[in-house]
Amino acid sequence: MEKSFYYSIEWSELSCLKDDLNAMKIPFLIEQPSDKLDLVDGHVALVFPVIGFKKRLYIIDLLGSFGKRYPE
Repeated sequence: MEKSFYYSIEWSELSCLKDDLNAMKIPFLIEQPSDKLDLVDGHVALVFPVIGFKKRLYIIDLLGSFGKRYPE
């Protein structure tokens, strides 16, 4: 999967968000903090590929922002 954008989320939110994304058949990965992803303690990254407009709008509505570009 080519990584396009990501959101930093708290561990406590992960289960619910995974269920919502899986229900909408939206592909994603979960990543831990790393040299590429400087995340706040207690957070993980939900990483998404390039996806269609409708699914992107759903993600924006679900997570409340546009997310961040995945670093190269």
